[in-house]
Amino acid sequence: MKKVFALIAGLFAISCSSDSEAEYQNIPINYQAPSNFPPMAYDLTNNPLTEKGFELGKKIFYDGRLSSDGTISCGFCHIQENGFTHHGHNFSHGVGEAIGRRNAPAVQNMAYQTLFMWDGATEHIEMMPMIPILSEIEMNGNFVDIITMMQNDSDYQKLFKQAFEDGAINSENMLKALAQFMTMLTSSNSRFDKYRRNESGGDLTVDELEGYDLFNQKCASCHATDLFTDNSLRNNGLPINPAINDLGHYDITEQEVDKYKFKVPSLRNIEVTAPYMHDGRFYTLEAVLNHYQNGIVNTENLDPALSDNGSLGIPLTEDEKVKIIAFLKTLTDNEFLTDSRFSEF
Repeated sequence: MKKVFALIAGLFAISCSSDSEAEYQNIPINYQAPSNFPPMAYDLTNNPLTEKGFELGKKIFYDGRLSSDGTISCGFCHIQENGFTHHGHNFSHGVGEAIGRRNAPAVQNMAYQTLFMWDGATEHIEMMPMIPILSEIEMNGNFVDIITMMQNDSDYQKLFKQAFEDGAINSENMLKALAQFMTMLTSSNSRFDKYRRNESGGDLTVDELEGYDLFNQKCASCHATDLFTDNSLRNNGLPINPAINDLGHYDITEQEVDKYKFKVPSLRNIEVTAPYMHDGRFYTLEAVLNHYQNGIVNTENLDPALSDNGSLGIPLTEDEKVKIIAFLKTLTDNEFLTDSRFSEF
């Protein structure tokens, strides 16, 4: 009887070991870059996409415990249904109801970008999350405390072991997991994308097509490629808000030539990401186009494209503005905005 019990116990142990090994198998994600996109900027060689890496990154993205008061997660200011922006808020809200001075930018197609944050504070997707995490008016986090929290959490213990060969719960793997999650946040199935790839569902109306032509003539020098950003820093002639006097890229470089320069944002999902501009001053697309038509101020370092032979702004008729907005709405990617893979729950 003892021998039978020992045999059964041994088989049970082998079964548990086998189940454990199967459970910890980390399956690569076969990520396919959209054919109408430029090449990916992020090198995945040192951080290949895997199911468990993505799952870990998603958990971190939505975990309020990264903040000092335990309530502000990345997902708090980057809401999926609004293109991962903080819809309706001029400025981001942080710990203790602290209010920043900039509008939360969209988190989409990040792996194709070469510059991050409104002021271009970093050029690497893995470094980008450190900025809001450590910001006193955003998450006010502390990496030592965050890593300690994760090391004492059974779910994190399991996920880090599954996601990375070394299984280490450290800031490097944490940031790599977030980069995997953000890489997967690819918005590429709007009606415009389907039009560009000649796919079913890609029909555009006459007004939308005319709007696309107008956009290419008047807007695409900055909002370039099918990403709708050239990843540059520019001064787009906004009147300076004296209460904030945000100096843009100058805050990073302290070079006079960089005053009032901000990153050119992507226009994807622009229909659902209001308010607009780095300080969220415009609540409608009509207001944005009105600015470019007749609201440009010749501030220091104004982009040359907005001052043609001394004439400020971009000539636009009312009809042209209507058609450009019609086109911009074809960039709304409802599949991306409702994809359950990216949702918190």
